[in-house]
Amino acid sequence: MSSRAHHQFTLFRDRDVLQTGIVALAACVLSAGLVYLAYLVHVVRTARRAPCAPEQGAHLLLFGKHAPRGRIDDDFAARLDRAATLWRERPSQHLVLLGGGAQGEPTEAEIARRELFARGLAPDTPLQLESSSRDTLQNLRNARQMLGDAVRDRVTLLSNRYHLARCALFARQLGFDVELCAAEPRLRLSPRMVLRLAGEAAYICWADIGTRWARFVRSDRMLARVT
Repeated sequence: MSSRAHHQFTLFRDRDVLQTGIVALAACVLSAGLVYLAYLVHVVRTARRAPCAPEQGAHLLLFGKHAPRGRIDDDFAARLDRAATLWRERPSQHLVLLGGGAQGEPTEAEIARRELFARGLAPDTPLQLESSSRDTLQNLRNARQMLGDAVRDRVTLLSNRYHLARCALFARQLGFDVELCAAEPRLRLSPRMVLRLAGEAAYICWADIGTRWARFVRSDRMLARVT
């Protein structure tokens, strides 16, 4: 089993994750699917409306993506292309590369650094790497710790359009002031993209309802994991 699969398997065995999953599923069933539909509309709307040119962010957070044996896919390449373009336009922006990796392999952050240099960034470009996370929430928790007092500034979250709603949800739960930046010029619907959007809606439904449930039952243990 890969380290990524092991991480996901461990999450699904967690009692808090299971409890919130059951609550989210019950909400969807009891609402005849309307709760899930609302999250799906939110994910699609965020994906459609996200700009490609952020305006105010003092820090650019580039989300990594699974890259087995250092090979990047089209989605990761789009994120890197956008980051390189933004850096050329605003070279003073603080750039943070996010993402860990399997033991013995380059991390997502290290791969992003390599690919950005290949896209024209100078070798002495000041980059900050967060290389220990395995999912989006961990990306942002670690970035918050790295930024320190600078976390009070607005941050730009750069990822693929289908992923941005999840990034925004977790970032706001963690206290970030965020703006979004889409890797792709526009949302292109295809069977694969529809599946991705549907999956993101299910994930966000679980995460958001789970957080609300934790507040309702006043579980400090649960809330500490997402705030």
